Amino acid sequence: MNKILISTIIGLTFLFLQSIKSQTKNKPQFLQKVGVIDSMYSNTLKEYRTFYVQLPESYHAKKKYPVAYILDGEVFLPTVNDVQRYYSGGFTPEMILVGISNASNRTRDLTTSKIDKKYGMPFTEKNGEAYNFNKFIGNELIPFIESKYPVTHFRTLIGHSYGGLFVIYTLLNTPELFTNYLAIDPSLDWDNQKLLSDAQQVFSEKNYQGKSLFMSLNGQLNPQNPNITIESVMQDTSEITLFSRANIAFSNMIKHHSKNGLTYAWKFYPNDIHGTIPFPSIMDGLLFNFKWYQMENTDKFNSPNTTKEELFNFVNYRAKKLETHFGYMVPPYPEDLFDALGHMSMDMGALDKAKMFFEFAIKFYPNNANNYMSLADFYEMNNDYKMALKFATKAFEISGDNSHAQKLKSIKEKI
Repeated sequence: MNKILISTIIGLTFLFLQSIKSQTKNKPQFLQKVGVIDSMYSNTLKEYRTFYVQLPESYHAKKKYPVAYILDGEVFLPTVNDVQRYYSGGFTPEMILVGISNASNRTRDLTTSKIDKKYGMPFTEKNGEAYNFNKFIGNELIPFIESKYPVTHFRTLIGHSYGGLFVIYTLLNTPELFTNYLAIDPSLDWDNQKLLSDAQQVFSEKNYQGKSLFMSLNGQLNPQNPNITIESVMQDTSEITLFSRANIAFSNMIKHHSKNGLTYAWKFYPNDIHGTIPFPSIMDGLLFNFKWYQMENTDKFNSPNTTKEELFNFVNYRAKKLETHFGYMVPPYPEDLFDALGHMSMDMGALDKAKMFFEFAIKFYPNNANNYMSLADFYEMNNDYKMALKFATKAFEISGDNSHAQKLKSIKEKI
């Protein structure tokens, strides 16, 4: 190993240790904090309601984001946030997450009809007021969030157990409130499967085009009899399997009414129980509901043999696809990716591709000064100082940054 390489490694090691030392000195109390608490008074519920808001990691106040509302937010918001940290950008869009607290009056708010007996036993807990909670979300919480946070009308609703029951109730009664629905192990056995009866007519009459539902079922079909399988459970008549039978029956009903346009997936998790199923369901549900969002043709972008015309068509196809699903214009790729592709193309001498990527960056991100400066660099490299000056001037007008001012001066001196 030569001396220069040894010196470099030692230097990098020293910088790394200094970095660790600095971090240790300023060691935070928590590794990760999720969700800023907020609240509002509900005239519908006659009480204050708490919720938690999590912004995307690359949040920008001038940008608008889709939004996900998570029932039992104090429990499941961190999980949804973790999934987003891994998958957002390429598989799911960056979203603002709103975790609605159901720590108080959970059964009252999330159950869909009133009962006084459950499985033959008296049931005295207040229940059956999903109508009011749905009204609170639609008439109060959503307008409040939209007035205070930069969110769009593209919304996702996520719920588990009674929360899953409420998700299905919302899909049936106010489908316009959300685009995506994620019902995790929903308690469709509630009130002798009443929601199944309600759904029969609704699914046969309503148009669910553009709506998406993911639903899951845990593997503990009969806690007292492990011999009950997914193949045999529908033949069982005991009360203890009513939970799973209601879930499967509802899924079959949706498949029977497939012409109503609902995009639907159901997944059985044989190795999970009711308490563990939210984790994999949130990941799978978000990936399914946003399957159309996932990037395509990534191999073509990585290949130097792909023509400029092909790349041009790929970008425009994705832009059109996202606009169709979201209902508004969405940049097809992150601006950093356009910039990286542009500079990579410049390095490889593919100048026509480089110019195209820089122009796409400006088209989809017109307020970012760096995009204009990248195009200025492109023209300067090609000795077109007049065009370089034009884009450098625009960059400086947007940013007022001293480095852009210096670049502008440098180009002027070359003209």
